[in-house]
Amino acid sequence: MTVPPTSPRHRAANRIARRSVIGAATAVAAGAVIAPTVMAATDDGESASADAPAAKPGTTTETFPETRAKEATGEAPVEAAFPIGYVGVRWEGTSKATGGAIRLRDADGEQGEWQALSADGCSDANGGALLVPAGQASGYELKAPEGSTALRSLALDTTRGPRRKVAVPADTTRMRGLAYLSRPAWGADESLRFKPDGTENTPTAYYPFQTITVHHTATANADADPAATVRGIYELHAIGNDWGDIGYHFLIDEAGTVYEGRYSGDDGLPAHDADGKLVTAFHAAGFNSGNLGIALLGNLMEQGPTDEARRSLTALVRVLVRLHGVDPGATVTYTNPINGTVKEVDEISGHRDWLATECPGDVMYEELALLREAAARRG
Repeated sequence: MTVPPTSPRHRAANRIARRSVIGAATAVAAGAVIAPTVMAATDDGESASADAPAAKPGTTTETFPETRAKEATGEAPVEAAFPIGYVGVRWEGTSKATGGAIRLRDADGEQGEWQALSADGCSDANGGALLVPAGQASGYELKAPEGSTALRSLALDTTRGPRRKVAVPADTTRMRGLAYLSRPAWGADESLRFKPDGTENTPTAYYPFQTITVHHTATANADADPAATVRGIYELHAIGNDWGDIGYHFLIDEAGTVYEGRYSGDDGLPAHDADGKLVTAFHAAGFNSGNLGIALLGNLMEQGPTDEARRSLTALVRVLVRLHGVDPGATVTYTNPINGTVKEVDEISGHRDWLATECPGDVMYEELALLREAAARRG
């Protein structure tokens, strides 16, 4: 049973952007272990307070910043009372970003140059969705893409907000030998999953596993704080999009760290219930139930994943296909268990195989064949 937090935090307002991610090739020994680093961010060097509650058995108490956000609509200049780490941008009417641009204002009030909005990310069929790094800007201004409507934005700070105390597993969490960061270990604020009345915004639903879809997030490469980016994507998906959670089942950063995504309960493997069914996430509109989404942090349009990310993606996919007893090189007929929609896809596909999008990036998409081969090898 899911118990809501005592003080659920949910911003009801204009909703925003979404996802992307990557993966691919070289073989890794089965059960390979990627050791994650758990770091609790602090504000201006501030350490965890001395009055932190005693950790529960098997956990330690870490502190993470609360995500701060400000929503806006249209092209009017936006200012925030916090340093802006990211700007989520979303629109309707067209999947193209042509003519769309953003310019940032620094802490001294100096206006930057206009930067074109990228069309490299995951997009809805009728609109765009981007997460733009803002480098601690004090404000920004937008130009809407040509032919777009309903321009919306979300200023985000995921690094400098008030501290939250979180019980983090003391030992490395693993899924069949593969290490990953649990939701508490990357600072997921579980209150985002709940409405003001304490009910779950999108209650968990589980269906038999059918296929795997690879994404890229189209965020900045060489990300210095990937956990902060994951928290930004979480806020954007859970609150901006009103999905009630992050859209992917797993995410992988450039160092190869695997992050647990969509909440799936406490009685099974990550992304699964105790019976091995897959929790429905939000990464391929119209084709989500039974479809497992893995997102690689970064933009893979013109470059491939790092060796570390590629190894972790291969290891994760190998664990998943063996867990579910499927052939990673097969072509399958996906059937949506909700409405019966069918689509023929590869067992391991890219987001663009489902919808009109650049995701998972041109280079990553070309690597999917290698990923399928690598996942099939005996290690």
